[in-house]
Amino acid sequence: MDNTRNIDLKRIRPDFMITTINDGMSCDERFQNLVLRPVIKFQNDLLIEAFKNYVSKHKNVFYDLVLDKRIIYIENAIQKDMKFRNSLKGMIIGLFTIEEYKMYIQNSSALNKRMMNIVKNRLIDNIQLISNQHLEAVV
Repeated sequence: MDNTRNIDLKRIRPDFMITTINDGMSCDERFQNLVLRPVIKFQNDLLIEAFKNYVSKHKNVFYDLVLDKRIIYIENAIQKDMKFRNSLKGMIIGLFTIEEYKMYIQNSSALNKRMMNIVKNRLIDNIQLISNQHLEAVV
């Protein structure tokens, strides 16, 4: 099989310095740190745009909420809206190598939980950016 796709996928990922890659790690934790985190970091801007589109399709209610309610909104969007959740997963899984995908499907339920937690935390970390971009677009 042509290895070009695997090489290209790994080449475009940001280097992710994890100081705690060790033999005591679970397979899921290793996969999270070596695959999920770099892919999610690479897809960060796309994930933010997807969330902004989600908010827009839900009447921009998000922008009227106070900070703690915005965090709950993000958590609910990711945990309860399966269509949105599956869309986010697709943006991440689509950048796996074949080998990584085969590893992923061995324990997809636990890895999906880890994946969505990282995405949720990234969106929460970017609440200010998302809000400011909305204000700039309105003005």
